Amino acid sequence: MRWTLKPKPEAHKLKHLMEVLQVNEVVATLLLQRGIETYEDAKTFFRPTIAQIHDPFLMKDMELAVARIEKAIANDENIMVYGDYDVDGTTSVALVSSYLKTIYPNIATYIPDRYEEGYGVSFQGIDYASDNDISLIITLDCGIKAIDKVDYATEKEIDIIICDHHRPGNELPKAVAVLDPKRDDCNYPYDELCGCGVGFKLIQALSSKRGQTVTDLFPYLDLVATAIAADIVPVTGENRTLAHFGMQVINSAPRAGIKAIINQLKKDSLTITDVVFVIAPRINAAGRISQGLHAVELLTEENIEVATQYAASIEAFNMERRELDQEITKEAFQQIEKLEEQERFTTVVYDENWHKGVIGIVASRLIETYYRPTLVFTKSGDKLAASARSVKGFDVYNALEQCKEHLIQFGGHKYAAGLTLKEENYQVFKDAFEEVVKNTIDKNLLTPEILIDKEITLKEITPKFYRILKQFAPFGPRNMSPVFMSTELKDTGWAKCVGADEDHLKLTAVQQRSPRISGIGFNLGDKLPKVQGKKPFDAVYSVDENTWNGNTTLQMRLRDIR
Repeated sequence: MRWTLKPKPEAHKLKHLMEVLQVNEVVATLLLQRGIETYEDAKTFFRPTIAQIHDPFLMKDMELAVARIEKAIANDENIMVYGDYDVDGTTSVALVSSYLKTIYPNIATYIPDRYEEGYGVSFQGIDYASDNDISLIITLDCGIKAIDKVDYATEKEIDIIICDHHRPGNELPKAVAVLDPKRDDCNYPYDELCGCGVGFKLIQALSSKRGQTVTDLFPYLDLVATAIAADIVPVTGENRTLAHFGMQVINSAPRAGIKAIINQLKKDSLTITDVVFVIAPRINAAGRISQGLHAVELLTEENIEVATQYAASIEAFNMERRELDQEITKEAFQQIEKLEEQERFTTVVYDENWHKGVIGIVASRLIETYYRPTLVFTKSGDKLAASARSVKGFDVYNALEQCKEHLIQFGGHKYAAGLTLKEENYQVFKDAFEEVVKNTIDKNLLTPEILIDKEITLKEITPKFYRILKQFAPFGPRNMSPVFMSTELKDTGWAKCVGADEDHLKLTAVQQRSPRISGIGFNLGDKLPKVQGKKPFDAVYSVDENTWNGNTTLQMRLRDIR
């Protein structure tokens, strides 16, 4: 790994913040790195309030969207809420449909089948709406590029309201309303909302017409926080506020479906990291292995006994997803190892039998090992479909755009995307993608980087310091859990490898004139020789708590050692 120490903030800003907040240099540095320069900035950051949730009517087309929904209700029309099959899509559908059902009964939900229909708005979904006398479709977490699908719906006299957060193309679909804060002509104050966040703005606008306030909508924020965590959007600005209150709902009064998942965990209090690694994969598993509508059923069910049964079914999907993930990752590794020994700037693999639902996870696994922009392909009907994942700092979406003449369609973000192509175009696309990445990537980006907030000494790690660090949560992109470096450490002599396969490193470190502190490094077992025999070493780590036999102590969560 490349260790990169973030630049030290300007001295006058550091001095000012230390004085006005009465904090030490480390805390002031962490705040300045996150763009917090004044007392007011810090107050907003540490004490999120309802006032930080923006007026939904600042979003372009919101008035049009609300007017069309109100017209549908007045005319007794059937409304379909349509969303993608991932966590952001299914939580969005659960949120908007469950709210609409509190004011109007004629609401249907639709999640496209990953295998039959693929990503986004489908012709089959529009046909389903037409066959069921549905005259208004609200799309969530998809639709911003569905120009032909919207035209098709218009031919069938079906109106569409698009709620999306992906980057628009050069042309917008001719929908009744297009809600997307990334529209060039949209002046909404925050453009990093997830799909569920855009859905929340829609129900916020609808509810305001009924005299309701944001506080009345708090029960929906467990869904928004789950989507923010799962979709890896920045945890800044309005997202931070929504995630903050959403995590409170998750930990105090979650909906039955989320409570049913939490009950399987036997954990008192969840962090946003728990949502990323525990709740989100289970919701995702439904769309990966079976049908995303199972997740919507779970998230909209109000009876805890029924929700518990749904959660058990989804847990079974999750176990199957894990097995497939391990099996396909192993096959992908074998495929890569058979390739000729030549320097490649991408990792592209394909097997027609791989399960489409887990290729995105496999792509992430390959990144962990090979650290290259990665595509994992499988057969999807008469075409090939792929999930793309990227390395930090490289925009894989832009790279795909430069190869688009070989693709049928593609969409996504800077670090994750999906695409389809004709089978006969696979090799020419693979070569083109390799060439684009080779010519545009900064070669330093092919070595994983660990960004270090600040160098500190072990004696600075105190209970008071950790209490302040915890207030930086919820963590996520642009507000990651702080990472520290300490130098000239020595193990007390008891360092060892732990875990079933002895993959993890456990040690107790001391530094000159400092108390000892324990450390755990997951998948750092191979670093044991670097710390044995009381050899001095440097470490990069975050600080967290370890509870053992009822005792809670602070520990280093080791990221790397040298």
